[in-house]
Amino acid sequence: MSEEVRLDRASPPLSESAVTFHIVSTAFFTFICYLAIGIPLAVLPGYVHVDLGYSSVLAGLAISMQYLATLLSRPLAGRMADSVGPKTAVLRGLIGCSISGVFLLIAAFFTHIPALSLAILLIGRLVLGCGESMVGTGAITWGIGRVGAQHTARMISWNGIATYGALAIGAPLGVVLAHAWGLAAVGATVTVLSVAGFLLARLKAATAVVRGEHLPFGRVLRKVFPHGMGLALGSIGFGSIATFITLFYASHQWPNAAFALTLFGSFFVGARLLFAHTISRFGGFRVSIVCFSIEAFGLLLLWQAGSPFFALCGAALTGFGFALIFPALGVEAVNLVPANNRGSALGAYSVFLDLALGVTGPLAGLIVSKFGYAEVYLFAATASLAAVALTVSMYRRSQAATTAAVPG
Repeated sequence: MSEEVRLDRASPPLSESAVTFHIVSTAFFTFICYLAIGIPLAVLPGYVHVDLGYSSVLAGLAISMQYLATLLSRPLAGRMADSVGPKTAVLRGLIGCSISGVFLLIAAFFTHIPALSLAILLIGRLVLGCGESMVGTGAITWGIGRVGAQHTARMISWNGIATYGALAIGAPLGVVLAHAWGLAAVGATVTVLSVAGFLLARLKAATAVVRGEHLPFGRVLRKVFPHGMGLALGSIGFGSIATFITLFYASHQWPNAAFALTLFGSFFVGARLLFAHTISRFGGFRVSIVCFSIEAFGLLLLWQAGSPFFALCGAALTGFGFALIFPALGVEAVNLVPANNRGSALGAYSVFLDLALGVTGPLAGLIVSKFGYAEVYLFAATASLAAVALTVSMYRRSQAATTAAVPG
């Protein structure tokens, strides 16, 4: 920890190329983490529903258990990043990702005992969720600590590029591995990648632990609550696509369901690369309002899709719209707390993403059982439209507060 304090005192101004290097090289560890998440993402619902013979609700639960674990571990991850350093949080998170791969590998050997295989699988998802919270919060805080708070939006944006780029690559890769060698190959790949990421992260220099009073997590949570609720409503669309797009395609007897996830991720990354600067130019609230609207249109298109082409268009628009929501509202949320509580603010804000993804799987499973797969996307579109209304309200309050603060 003393090494990290010296780094803070001696940090020279960084050139633009150095800023970009530190941002991208730190976001790389998020990329590794989300490869570990993405590789089994399109495989597990089918494995639980078809191979093990469980219901669509349990198939959704197998995905959502990870998000629930991430939700519960966010306070610990944020406090860890603030108190002992974000590098430590990232290292511990990557260890968790590797252990989750081992559980996948073990679960594959007990397919003939469905209850045991599912139990092992769910334990692995819990461990993966804890790993995700530590890497996700730690990597952003690590990057901001190295390049400065003025680059918060860029760091969050690149972290998201790493996240959904990894999902775009991981989903079809996982399908290929599962078809060729089974679930065991998926687990082995996750383990090897996570261990490699851990070894590389050990080589990167730590950043400073910012000294000062650490606000109670509950107080930080209250500060970012409206922003987090907007994020949660917008995240339902992603959760619905991630959990049920493969079964949605299967219900229509359409091929290449994993490609919808790839297209979602590709348009997400493209929007982050091309339009991340709009957050600093127009403000987080205004960017969020536009993005929620685009996401809602994409989800409505998925709801009404009568062919794979329109389903792909819907997935692409949803990814494009969802792309800037996290950094746009995140910048507004992080600015509400002092620098030494940055990790806690990111953790508290991300709790709402985890909560949304955690409840989306089982809730969407219930919708499927009563109405069908298409109606899941109508539900998600309604949530996105509610997020538009909420963000407009936050923006108006922000404008009113700014006007009141100006003298005369």
